[in-house]
Formats: sequence, C-alpha cells, structure tokens
Amino acid sequence: MCRIAQLSVFIENKKGRFAHVVQLLGEKDVNIRAMSLADTVDFGILRFVVDKPDVAYSILKENGLIVRKDEVLAMEVEDKPGGLAKLLQSITKQDLSVEYMYTFNNVLSGKAVMIFRFEDTVEAIERLKEIGVGLLPSDYFWGI
Repeated sequence: MCRIAQLSVFIENKKGRFAHVVQLLGEKDVNIRAMSLADTVDFGILRFVVDKPDVAYSILKENGLIVRKDEVLAMEVEDKPGGLAKLLQSITKQDLSVEYMYTFNNVLSGKAVMIFRFEDTVEAIERLKEIGVGLLPSDYFWGI
C-alpha cells in the first residue's frame, strides 16, 4: 500500500513543547522517520512520519495533545539539481492540487524522498500511477 500515515500535532509556540512531543515518542520506542515543523506566532504544526503511527497517535492523545492522522504519499526523486522540478512538472501536468510537502534524504539509496499531502489522495494515486511515478510503500519508513 502506498498510503502513508502522517501525524500532525498542534503545539503551543513555547519553549520546550517540541522537545516534549519528541521525548514522549522516544520513551515509547517510536522512531521519527521524516518531519516538518511550521510555526506561527501562537502555535506550531508538527507533521511527521513514524515507524509506529498507531502507537504514536495513542501516546500523543493520552498526553492531552491535539493530534490528527492523515494520509500522505511519498516518492523518491533523484538527489540532483532539477530532480524535484521534474517531479513537480509531472504533478502539475496531472492537475493535482498539493496541500503541502516536505522532504528528507535517504543516504542509503542516494535519493531524496518527497512527502506530499494532496487534496484528494485517491485521485493522486491514480493519476501518478498513470504516468509511471513510483510511490513508496508505507513500510518503506519502517526499515530505514
């Protein structure tokens, strides 16, 4: 399956809140594989992919955090100039609406991994497969 569980946690923009969330996960042996943190004046949105999404979700909820689980898609791109541009051109040609994206490098494969949240995940899967864009399976993040 190519749908990947992503957790979004809403945290106050206060010293130590980010560290607290990460510590909660570490104490329960949950490994963060990819992450993005965006902030505003009052709060931040921490988005991440972990090796145990259901465990992480429960831990965060039990600790009174506002957490949401969404589906994202991940694709490998060549880790060289123009690699992302080529992928984004393909996405644009398919008229897909990207809500947000973030990345990490997999030094073992020599490729960058792009994580995308699309407006319509099912439609994005169909259209990306039509043009031969390889979607990474959800267990990709467990074995890194």
